[in-house]
Amino acid sequence: MKKIVLAYSGGLDTSIILKWLQENYKAEVIAYTADIGQEMDKKKIIRNAKKLGVKKIIIKNLKNIFVKDYVFPMIRGHAIYEGVYLLGTSIARPLIAKDQIQVAKKFRAFAVSHGATGKGNDQVRFELGYHYFGPKMKVIAPWRIWKLKSRTDLIKYAKKHKISIPKDKKGAPPFSVDDNLFHTSTEGKVLESPKNLAPEFIFQRTSSPEKAPNKPAYVSIGFKNSNPISVNGNKLSPEKILDKLNQLGGKNGIGRVDLVENRFIGIKSRGIYETPGGTILLIAHRAMESVTLDKDTMHKKDMIMPRYAELIYNGYWFSKERFKLQKIVDQKRNKVNGIIKLKLYKGNVTIQSRITRSGAYSMKKVSFEENKTFNKYNVERFINFHKKKLR
Repeated sequence: MKKIVLAYSGGLDTSIILKWLQENYKAEVIAYTADIGQEMDKKKIIRNAKKLGVKKIIIKNLKNIFVKDYVFPMIRGHAIYEGVYLLGTSIARPLIAKDQIQVAKKFRAFAVSHGATGKGNDQVRFELGYHYFGPKMKVIAPWRIWKLKSRTDLIKYAKKHKISIPKDKKGAPPFSVDDNLFHTSTEGKVLESPKNLAPEFIFQRTSSPEKAPNKPAYVSIGFKNSNPISVNGNKLSPEKILDKLNQLGGKNGIGRVDLVENRFIGIKSRGIYETPGGTILLIAHRAMESVTLDKDTMHKKDMIMPRYAELIYNGYWFSKERFKLQKIVDQKRNKVNGIIKLKLYKGNVTIQSRITRSGAYSMKKVSFEENKTFNKYNVERFINFHKKKLR
């Protein structure tokens, strides 16, 4: 029997897609779930898939790989899209696509499928990843080809086929939510109008700054070769580091973003993003680089960052250009070592201390006390040289 591997979350959309694939392709559907730290009920995923007649249900634990090989390289590049978005959804899709293709090859499936909508970015990200690792694999994108045109149509289809419909905290069909160990994004419904205030009940992993503790929390992050290796002196795996920082950041109201973004396919969309641990890591990493890297290296990274972030957002993680920029990002990562101490308080992250053995920062040169390590008389020649560049 023909086989299709579906990226399956166990939720409403992919359950409907699973049934639709069975009906329209007369194929065995293999349900594939990548565990990258999203809130998930494995028993429920298995139960829902079995109800729909699925025989092969694969749930892969990719959390540590996700953080180590995808999130950390992105943090080293300080990637932020359009000034605020830390690319939490964008960075997850390449890993899922890569592993899904490997599963499809293992079971000799003729096609892979995903639940990304026809108006979104994820369809591009998934399919560029599919093409990189399986250029001859057929891709089935139901949202672009089926007759179901809206969420209302989906709910009618679900009721017809007795597929359970989840409810949000107000008892209505849910928002569109994507989450992983790095972030949570929420879109749709009341959020579609940018004039509407985001209701507090949609926030899943962060307290509001108003309700955050009245006493600050303190955290120290150790870095080696530009990657975080410890929290408060305890060496942890990449997965555990991000998890710990998520807990600390979320409790203290850190990492909320209300964003209207420009999608790759040409439309604007409004979403709410929560990235508590990632926000802390980004601030800590920049602080660590400030005392360990030279000016030219730091400025070169800042110059390429917008393009680097755009490539990730657009789904080009597996591209020659992103690989090239990553080499620039990592040129002197062996120098980025030390400890950053931070204060977390009501949505704010404040640097308390930078500790490193690096000689990039010279107290002798910067001191206001008279010393012989910096020749002030050369400054006049320096200024005169740059005056010539004004004309």
